[in-house]
Amino acid sequence: MEIKDVLDTSSKHVIGVSYPKDLSKYPGLAALAQRYAAQARQQVLDAERQRPPGTAAGPYELSLEFQLRHESPQLVVLAVDGSTFTGGAHSTPMIQRWVWLPAQNRQLTAAELFPQAQSWQRIATDVRTQLQTELQQRLDADEIAPHERAQLLKSATAMIEGGTEPKADDFAVFEPVFDDAGHISALRFVFPPYQVGPFSDGTHTVELPAAQLVQDVAPAYRALFATTG
Repeated sequence: MEIKDVLDTSSKHVIGVSYPKDLSKYPGLAALAQRYAAQARQQVLDAERQRPPGTAAGPYELSLEFQLRHESPQLVVLAVDGSTFTGGAHSTPMIQRWVWLPAQNRQLTAAELFPQAQSWQRIATDVRTQLQTELQQRLDADEIAPHERAQLLKSATAMIEGGTEPKADDFAVFEPVFDDAGHISALRFVFPPYQVGPFSDGTHTVELPAAQLVQDVAPAYRALFATTG
């Protein structure tokens, strides 16, 4: 399966997509990546066609960089980080992660890894605790007046809770963290701007250690983790 980088430039758009050279070893995963890039590209071209006449000069843009974060016979992790701009005050981040089971030629999703509803209750609680602790530390560092701090804390807490409901969809973007032996030592959940905070906060990540998660992992995947209980 041939995988080619994309560079498409015109007076109206600049589109660049880069893939790792070894991605062709995983045709199913490569197909997912190419489909993701094609959909993002089409959104830019559609926005370009619908662009009102006389709007500010400057091309619409798409930039995507795919990277293989981990390769082993058990798991492959593919990440994409980039952005798209189709007008407005700033670009929109494009962030996704795929955890791939090469032996089965398919993706391992968060919903499959944690199939029980009560698992997401625990995960959501732990992630919220970390995010709220980081929030309070940022507010303390800024030395904000008490009344303003209370307002900011209330609105930011609402965003955190809204973006971390106890369901797999809110934690779908994740990547394993591996120890030296190749076992999963933690899971890193990735939250793009606006999911759990304003755009100015950027991307948030929260890592939960394997020992904290393994009780909730589906039995078929527990051997992938450093702590099997």
